[in-house]
Amino acid sequence: MAQTFKYVQGDTGPQLKLTLTDEDTGTATDLTSATVKLHFKAAGATTVLFSKTLSIVSPPNGGVVVVAWAGSELDQTAGTYHGEIEVTRGSGVIETLYDIIKFKIREDFA
Repeated sequence: MAQTFKYVQGDTGPQLKLTLTDEDTGTATDLTSATVKLHFKAAGATTVLFSKTLSIVSPPNGGVVVVAWAGSELDQTAGTYHGEIEVTRGSGVIETLYDIIKFKIREDFA
């Protein structure tokens, strides 16, 4: 994922809608009975700042998830951040998407 999502410190929107697809076939990932999480950390850091469960949009076989920011999740120091998507299947199998999601947060004026 080459795109960088840009936010301002302390914002709680806009939500981020992602479609998870199979890299080989290009088809949507079936998320039936799955849990999808985003792990968020500063670029270059080893410590995860927070992990959040994403909402799966119906129908679950469409592969669409939504990141709804809450509270102070984006109230981070201005800079570059990385997100990792982890899918846990109903069977317990864990699949982590290889591509990293990039975020840029700038200071708020007020």
